[in-house]
Amino acid sequence: MKRLTKNDVYIILQKRFEEGFIKLRQIPSPDTLKDLPRAAKRIKSAIENKERITIVGDYDVDGVVSTALMLEFFELLDYPVKHIIPNRFKHGYGLSKSVIDEVRESDLIITVDNGISAIEAANYCKELGIDLIITDHHTPGTELPDAYAIINPKQESCDFAYTEICGAQVAWFLIGGLKQAMRLEVDMKRFLDLLAIAIVADVMPLRHINRALVQAGLQMFEVSERPAVKFLRSVMKKHQFSSEDLAFSIAPVINSAGRMEDASIALDFLRAKDFFSASVYHARLIALNSMRKAEERRVFKESQQFVDNEPVIVSTGEDWNEGVVGIVAARLCERYKKPAIVLTKSGEYYKGSGRSLAQVDLYKLLEGSSEYLERFGGHKKAAGLALKPSNLHAFKKSINALTAKLPTEAFVEESDVLGELPFDQIDWELIDILESFAPYGESNPMPKFVTKDVEVLEHRSVGEDGKHLLMTLRSENRTFKAIKFKNEYEIQSSYIDIVFYPARNIFNNNQYIQLFVSTIV
Repeated sequence: MKRLTKNDVYIILQKRFEEGFIKLRQIPSPDTLKDLPRAAKRIKSAIENKERITIVGDYDVDGVVSTALMLEFFELLDYPVKHIIPNRFKHGYGLSKSVIDEVRESDLIITVDNGISAIEAANYCKELGIDLIITDHHTPGTELPDAYAIINPKQESCDFAYTEICGAQVAWFLIGGLKQAMRLEVDMKRFLDLLAIAIVADVMPLRHINRALVQAGLQMFEVSERPAVKFLRSVMKKHQFSSEDLAFSIAPVINSAGRMEDASIALDFLRAKDFFSASVYHARLIALNSMRKAEERRVFKESQQFVDNEPVIVSTGEDWNEGVVGIVAARLCERYKKPAIVLTKSGEYYKGSGRSLAQVDLYKLLEGSSEYLERFGGHKKAAGLALKPSNLHAFKKSINALTAKLPTEAFVEESDVLGELPFDQIDWELIDILESFAPYGESNPMPKFVTKDVEVLEHRSVGEDGKHLLMTLRSENRTFKAIKFKNEYEIQSSYIDIVFYPARNIFNNNQYIQLFVSTIV
């Protein structure tokens, strides 16, 4: 492994962005999204004619943020609209006849982060005389819903420059299109604090416009007057935020509402009108997140019994909470380095979620086995599905046969370890280099380094149940504080090898460099 200097690190990271960095002013015009001008014209007409408009969202972070953005826009117009976020346990996913029945007095329904597979629901809207505008980012099937307009960058004949954007971004572009169509004075940056959460939570590649929007959103987080964001700054005791904060501290808490109870609690938090209300909703989210963690641990432990030599893990349970099967699938996928599908019994079906890795396209695998499925949807790395128990064996056989045909390299993630980094290269200049290529995430992983024979001066367990390991490490006559989260390694030697990344840490207005350790050898 190459021994690196700070300049080596800069050159390696620069190669990730040979196309350069996109600025906000370079973001494509909303009207390059197919059907967006048509949708904007219809919504404008609905407002002018005082028609009844309903927003139909989704229960994950992306769907909740999408809903919040649309509601905030109509609030700016002082135009009343209704909204509904389907309950995972009552309605299931996305636009359905049962959801439509609850809002059937609508003249116009606008979906956000869902709808691209709602064939039956679209037909039902037609029967009731309701115009339907679908905004979504999930992969379209061979048949599209019969809707008034479909805004989805992945659909055929859409000229939008970027396909890998989340549902909240599609909603944001629709708002931009409405701003143009109605000649409104709306600052589109006001939405970026929430938009950044959705982009990171939905694991969008942090390149191109996604990087620019998240970067601007993180800056917005520092100054936003939104009560929910002000509360997060207070409770997290932070004034500067990173994509890691969004991914690991904020998004899971917001997601817990839809996973364990009802996503409306998360929506209420994001739309809280004052600091106190935000604190009340957040406390409820924290309680739900604790429940989610406990259920996740149980389901993960039980689902491991289904791991075998087949190329796809398919775990099934009779009483697993539907809200945690996706995150358990992600953990199985990460641990065993192969696609994982976790299903739980729900009425007469098995319902669940799958996660994939590297270049293994889960959507295509499900599409190839669709004859055994009642329904499915999603994208390359994540998908939802439902099937009859009688089809389970045939489905497992089919998807494993398809996956077995893939080349070995399709399963190999690109390494995010750049090389060996001596401690004498870790200083504020290196931190400035690393921060200049942030935010890090999907398609721009946090660069990690190896340092060998590091002296452990002291170490102790910290955090809830002592799950984390705090250390003081020394090498090359340089000493740093280091932490390893969710540690399972028992230090038995004074010298260790570590895989880590260095980052700026701010505590009580003091800045210092801390090492975040992912692996100890």
